[in-house]
Amino acid sequence: MADQTTTSKALRSRRSCLATPGSNPRFLEKAKGLDADQVFLDLEDSVAPIAKVDARKSVVAALNEGGWGNKIRVVRVNDWTTEWTYGDVIEVVAGAGANLDCIMLPKVQTAEQVVALDLLLTQLEKVHGYEQGRIGIEAQIENALGLTNVNAIAAASPRVETIIFGPADFMASINMKSLVVGEQPPGYDVGDAYHYILMQILMAARAYGKQAIDGPYLQIKDVDGFRRVAGRAAALGFDGKWVLHPDQIAAANEVFSPRQEDYDHSENILDAYDHYTSAAGGARGAVMLGDEMIDEASRKMALVISAKGRAAGMTRTDVWKPED
Repeated sequence: MADQTTTSKALRSRRSCLATPGSNPRFLEKAKGLDADQVFLDLEDSVAPIAKVDARKSVVAALNEGGWGNKIRVVRVNDWTTEWTYGDVIEVVAGAGANLDCIMLPKVQTAEQVVALDLLLTQLEKVHGYEQGRIGIEAQIENALGLTNVNAIAAASPRVETIIFGPADFMASINMKSLVVGEQPPGYDVGDAYHYILMQILMAARAYGKQAIDGPYLQIKDVDGFRRVAGRAAALGFDGKWVLHPDQIAAANEVFSPRQEDYDHSENILDAYDHYTSAAGGARGAVMLGDEMIDEASRKMALVISAKGRAAGMTRTDVWKPED
């Protein structure tokens, strides 16, 4: 079981996670040129049952052809209750494991399902000479049982990099009276019907050093609606959100990046705190930065914003310097 005080590997920016059907070579090629932080090549819901086996070959070819730049390359396999899962993992990892960052496992219900995938990946890495443990796991929570076990799922393997909310299947799982994925159900006029679910996922992710990713917003032409829903998840502390259409990418990248003034301020807090706690700065633990008192708690808060900004490739426009 993972130690909750450590993170197994450096976590990369996942502000926008683009879903791409693995059975559509044209979409796979187009995805390479889009500005998403992550692209996941899907073998599950966006691929018809009769096309799933052949889609594996398209996914392997797309990964091996390259052209993905710095994007995180992920393949979503089918869930363990189907007949396709082991074949998906074996064919994709054997064929393109060197060009693959993570396997996304949908409809995760128990920690044992994550462990099973971990064991299969370890065997494949040994057979094909890959670095053991390099291929990560993204666990998608899509029903009530999965949410009940989300802490154990997050702790099940050091390979786990993200915990993802899958809203459509989850809404069906709990009999939610709505057909509009990502929006509030009719009659729920106060608060956010998804708040408890999102917070459970976020707490599990943070307790075990994972990233928390919000699921899709299916009204792909309503970019303002996407931005509004994404803003709620970002405000809670989520790291990113699925995008289903190119028009949603820029909005996700903006919403899940710090504001420029917040990024600059966080870097200035870190610089000022490092200076003032040093011997040269007087070895002080609490000091004034402008009109604001900063201390160790301020440093921890600034580290969060700074890390998000650096991962997003932001640069400072305001640099603090100690007074003479």
